[in-house]
Amino acid sequence: MRLHKAELLFFFLVILIGLTGFFSWSAFRHVDSFVAQARIADIDLIYRFTFLSAVFAGLAIVCGVFLVYPMIWHGLREQGELRRMTASLSARSQTLEYAAVTDPLTGLYNRRYFDDALNEYLLAFRDIEKPMGMILLDIDHFKQVNDTHGHDVGDEVLRQIAACLADFTRYHDVVARLGGEEFAILSPNVNSSQLYGLADRVRTAIGSLKVGTGNVTLRITVSAGVALWDGQESGEHLYKRADAQLYEAKRQGRNRVCA
Repeated sequence: MRLHKAELLFFFLVILIGLTGFFSWSAFRHVDSFVAQARIADIDLIYRFTFLSAVFAGLAIVCGVFLVYPMIWHGLREQGELRRMTASLSARSQTLEYAAVTDPLTGLYNRRYFDDALNEYLLAFRDIEKPMGMILLDIDHFKQVNDTHGHDVGDEVLRQIAACLADFTRYHDVVARLGGEEFAILSPNVNSSQLYGLADRVRTAIGSLKVGTGNVTLRITVSAGVALWDGQESGEHLYKRADAQLYEAKRQGRNRVCA
């Protein structure tokens, strides 16, 4: 077993302290008899023991101050740096995990997170026999916005709609941008009228948004498709039903909710 430098120095310091104690004990053990007999040679031996004790004590102090303490200090500093590095890596890992499931433009969850959450919700709500609904929203004529006013304006439209969705949903609802101009809401523990009402409130709120671009103020509308989970179907089938209702809302003239 190899010993670290600090451990070797520690053992060396212990030996020095032990020798100091031994010589001090030897000197004082004989001091009474030495003084009583008043023998010069013995008194000289006391001085030698005392001198050696002082030397070893001094060496122990020097070793402790200039060798052992710096080793301990550097070791503690290295441990502190390792802790900071670990904390930094942990924070970075959390940031990367967050980035992996988040849409960078809007701050909403992305399609990957939405799919995972949908499957987990269905599994959990199947066990407790609670309802869950899905709302799919699509911005009307969004390509025209990008083509006419540029992608910067289009990005601002997406951000404002994302903020509106976040304002109108509950903390346990899952709001995601699925891609392009399509958004989705998973809303657990709601009935059909509550789900439709949520979709229509969101549609109305988005319709009241004003996105300014130069001297022009854009009015944005969305179409929405709503589907309530039947308690047995898969997430993919639920999504297809909501998507079919979204298509119907588009077919009927947009800016409406179909369920």
